[in-house]
This record gives sequence, C-alpha cells and structure tokens, in this order.
Amino acid sequence: MRNTFIECLIERSRSDKRVFIITADMGFSVFEKFMKEFPDRFLNVGIAEQNAIGVAAGLALSGRVVYVYSIIPFITMRCFEQVRLDLAYMNLNVRLIGVGAGFSYGAQGPTHHAIEDIAIMRSLPNMTVCCPGDPLEARELIKHSFDYQGPIYFRLGKNQEPNIHNQKTKIRIGQAIKITQGKDVALITTSTMLKQGLEWVQGWAKKGIKATFLSMPTLKPLDRAAILKLINQGLPIITLEEHNIIGGLGSAVAEVIAESGKPVRFKRVAIPDQYSREVGNQEFLKKKSGLRRIPSF
Repeated sequence: MRNTFIECLIERSRSDKRVFIITADMGFSVFEKFMKEFPDRFLNVGIAEQNAIGVAAGLALSGRVVYVYSIIPFITMRCFEQVRLDLAYMNLNVRLIGVGAGFSYGAQGPTHHAIEDIAIMRSLPNMTVCCPGDPLEARELIKHSFDYQGPIYFRLGKNQEPNIHNQKTKIRIGQAIKITQGKDVALITTSTMLKQGLEWVQGWAKKGIKATFLSMPTLKPLDRAAILKLINQGLPIITLEEHNIIGGLGSAVAEVIAESGKPVRFKRVAIPDQYSREVGNQEFLKKKSGLRRIPSF
C-alpha cells in the first residue's frame, strides 16, 4: 500500500501544485522519487510529529493539500492534541498517512503496534477515517482525497498486500464494497483483514455456507445503508478487524445494529482489549490474539 500511495501522489503532483508531503523522519526508500521530482514540495521535519502537524496546518491554510507520513502510533497518538485542534477543529485539508496497521510491525512491540487508532480517529469531529484493505482500495481512496474537503486519516498496511478487487471495482469514500452475495451469514472486514475475510468466505462456500462479504474501507463516514440492508435481511453479522475490540469496526457496526431496533445475531472478531506480551511477526501475533480462529454462528 505504501508504494501505491506514493505512486498516486507523484502522478497527481505533476498536474496539481497543491500537493505537499511532510514526514517525521520516516519513509526512507519510499519518497526518493518524489523528492527528486518535487524537491520544493517535500519536507522532513525530523522526529517532531507535533511540529509536523503544525506545519501541515499552516500549509493547508495557504492552499496546499498536505500528506503527513509516519508509523501509525506516531502520527495518531504522539501528536493527538495537535491533530485535534490544528486539523480536526479547523477542518483543514491535511491527510494523515499512517503505516503499519495492527501488528504489521510485530516484533517491534506495543510501541509500534497500531491497535487503538481507529477508535481514536473516528471520535474526532470532521475527521474522515479510511482503512483500505488492498492496493486497489488504497489507490482509489487516495485519488478521491485530492479534492476532498477536511482532514482524512489513512490507515495503511506496509507493502506486498495482494489485490482482492478487480481493476473495475468502484471504490468511493464512505461506501462499502460487496464482494460476494450469500443468504446464510454476512462478514464485514476492514483494513488488513480483507484477504483473510475472503479466505473465510471461500472456506465456508466449500461447506455449503453462502456468505455476503463486505469490505468496509471507510470507517467514518460509515456506510450505514449497507449495514442496515444486512440487518433487514436478518443475516447473522460478523465483523473482522486487526484492531482493539473496543472502538473499531465492530463497535461502529454494533451502534448501527443497536439503533436499528431490530434483533440480529452479531459477533465481533478483533484483538482482545490488551497489549501483546508475545514477540513475533504479524501472522504470529494475529494467531495469538485469536484473529485466525473462525467463529461459529
């Protein structure tokens, strides 16, 4: 997803002089091509995320569309006050690009794990929250961000994620994407769990279980209509996410279910409300956290 992000920015920057990138001493091997082609639209502020947000706000007030890049805990938590007041309150055109969703930086421990970010970002008024699950979702959401009003948080994986959608899939900010249609169960995924969700649906199909499968690349604004359609069909709903069980996709869907006033079977599959005390790569930590365990319904 990182490569897709920078390729989109380079392509757009050739015709749009508003695009500006700020990094807090991150992105080596990612930004070199952009730096060479647009040296006056790239700034490394060093390990100073709070300053990066302040500079981004000033540039946005001057008419720039600014992309601030760092690892997720640093771009969402280390500078949260500045994000809240300088960006969300002011409703500025700054895009926070966070890499390393969930356990992507597995062995580097909880300081680098991103398990609370969706909850934090979706609580901010004016903040749009995008969590693409494959490079095609990332590409289309980034393209829409160039002319989108207000701050956006992008939650990206790292690299090498496979494409799940085909090139013609329509992907828009605020819209769910239906991948399969079924009558037995509904599965909703977001961010890095898209591939695993597809594997579950394919496994169920071999057992004769037909699932409706939705990707939810935008958590705010949430596609409530797509969720209400599942509720009205009476389908059991399962959510799957590489995020704390509190405050993420599962919580957002639960809010829609509760306010619908209709009974529906519902199960959240997410990271338990605790920090990992295990050491290992992303797949190892996902397994330890129960994300690989297929739920019953």
